[in-house]
Amino acid sequence: MDAATPRPAASLIALRRGSRHADRGLEVLLLRRSDQARFMPGVWVFPGGALDPGDGEGEGGFRACARRELREEAGIELPKEEELVPYAHWITPEAVPVRFDTWFFLALAPPHSRPEPDGQETVEAAWWEPRAALDANRKGELSLVFPTVKQLEGLLGLSSSAEAIEAARGRLVEPILPKVIGEGTERRIVLPGEPGHEG
Repeated sequence: MDAATPRPAASLIALRRGSRHADRGLEVLLLRRSDQARFMPGVWVFPGGALDPGDGEGEGGFRACARRELREEAGIELPKEEELVPYAHWITPEAVPVRFDTWFFLALAPPHSRPEPDGQETVEAAWWEPRAALDANRKGELSLVFPTVKQLEGLLGLSSSAEAIEAARGRLVEPILPKVIGEGTERRIVLPGEPGHEG
């Protein structure tokens, strides 16, 4: 059976701006998808989705999609001048029936942004420190999917949103196509360069 063609998509990793509170570290916006959603129900994700025809094509289309999804799913409008920095490019494994070719961007949310879920696709929204979100996922208190986990892990060790943006500017973004190996309870996802990916 041939692998499904991945749909172009974009996701925005919105970063909370620093404040007068010196103890606030790096925080990212996560949204919980509705339990009734056909795709990834109940999972916490970054705002994102497939490109619409009105988004345009090429890199500009991916950026327009990321902005639109943040507005639609979290009620946050990015200023036109706000920079979207390419952060990662993931393609869903060929073994998965619903596939996406997704660009992830980092961007600073406007000051004092209060995310508001749309009540349909997204039902909860919160700012999370990457380590806290990963710990909650490990304890079963928060449900995260593999790409979200990997993006959060990539932000560990960064102390602020400004530092994360600066680090991303110098990052080489290459497509990542994970592979699903094993059967049944032994099934797992491996990344390029890991044992089992080339087999």
